[in-house]
Amino acid sequence: MKYILSIDQSTQGTKALLFDEKGALLCRTDLPHKQIINDKGWVEHDPEEIYANTLQVVKNLVDKAGINKNEICALGISNQRETSVCWDKKTGKPLYNAIVWQCSRGAYICDELAKQGHADKVHEKTGIKLSPYFPAAKLAWIFQNVDGIKERAKAGEIAVGTIDSWLVYKLTGGKNFQTDYSNASRTQLFNINTLQWDKELIELFGLDEKCMAQVTDSDGDFGLTDFDGWLDTSIPIRGVLGDSHGALFGQGCLSSGMIKATYGTGSSVMMNIGAKPVMNDSVVTSLAWKIGGQVNYVLEGNINYAGAVITWLKDDLKLIEKPSETEPLARAANKSDRTYLVPAFSGLGAPYWKSHAKACIVGMTRATGKNEVVKAALDSIVYQISDIVNAMKDSAGITINELRVDGGPTRNSYLMQFQSDMLNIPVRVPDSEELSGIGAAYCAGLSAGIYDKSVFENLKRVSYTPSMSESERNDLYDGWKEAIAKA
Repeated sequence: MKYILSIDQSTQGTKALLFDEKGALLCRTDLPHKQIINDKGWVEHDPEEIYANTLQVVKNLVDKAGINKNEICALGISNQRETSVCWDKKTGKPLYNAIVWQCSRGAYICDELAKQGHADKVHEKTGIKLSPYFPAAKLAWIFQNVDGIKERAKAGEIAVGTIDSWLVYKLTGGKNFQTDYSNASRTQLFNINTLQWDKELIELFGLDEKCMAQVTDSDGDFGLTDFDGWLDTSIPIRGVLGDSHGALFGQGCLSSGMIKATYGTGSSVMMNIGAKPVMNDSVVTSLAWKIGGQVNYVLEGNINYAGAVITWLKDDLKLIEKPSETEPLARAANKSDRTYLVPAFSGLGAPYWKSHAKACIVGMTRATGKNEVVKAALDSIVYQISDIVNAMKDSAGITINELRVDGGPTRNSYLMQFQSDMLNIPVRVPDSEELSGIGAAYCAGLSAGIYDKSVFENLKRVSYTPSMSESERNDLYDGWKEAIAKA
């Protein structure tokens, strides 16, 4: 038997996934890691803990699956994006905790660059808006606040990067310092037009070019690992992708116009736009990957409140005890009720970018009750994703034939049917939720010659098709736009 191993290193923990030689997911294990949050709201992870968990979760997986570890042929990695690490190239020791993507401590750095007139330049070169969300400002903060970093960087002694490059470096015993195109494109230091690290941007953020990883094709050669001597024979690392990009690949969205939405706490909507970038003020432009020597670009939009809206219903309003209750309540709601919830609890992101917007409930009548409010909360997820999909369609001028989705809330059939109705296209839900890890595994397996393109047929999908009239769809969506205007 030939097995493919996948590591999905996420914000909350690290998963190991095992796939057989036909691409079927056989087994999964995971370990959480500590969320380090101080009184300023800064969010960090311990890179050493993440690496130790990576080694342990693989050992746990092999024990749980009961396989011969020497039959593992290749490794793929998917990772939380934007989380930034700085370490000593010689010792492999972190010089500071990893600064997590959620942490905005670099906001003052971005504000200063914006005042200096650099915001448009950053957007033109990277496809993404100047923001502390991305690694450039996080790494700049480390360079400004950790003693000796700048001097050591000039001497070529420091490595900086995202979690994928940290894991590759550690897993190969420091022999390989590499990142892939998908992760590089999210750093705000990589020029997505020239496909190279941008020297001007690196200097703008006060960093040093000597610190940057070698950018490698997503299905390229990232070296060999034996997991610190645990394997008898080293295996190749042959697939590396940021988690959202991994999900896009795992969903089989390999050509222009194919689009996926991940429903989690928030939501990531990503559309493959082919071999040429399209710049847009509503959503960001990044690289999907570079696979088979070919670069694909994506448009991506993120919303803050998807599953988090359901959590709000449960924990704050106490309207439900568990998420599964939302579906029957929504179905029992008065169909003529036109209550809208705009979940702008932390402002509105794409495509509105109204950071000062406030959450609101609009259109209630005396007949509006629990069922209608729960329905409005579910509907708000659909409307927000529809906003992003429509913005992408208009920007790219590409016909969208279906939406592929993943994540826990996709089990709610009311939600999925309403999503199909509002977009007027089929919505397809796979039978697995591990799309990021699947994407990394398929990428590695294809690169290693274990899989062929038929591997994408492994995912079985349930399809929801539109059943709403055009007039009703337009009427509902117009009401949502009016509610947004009041937020």
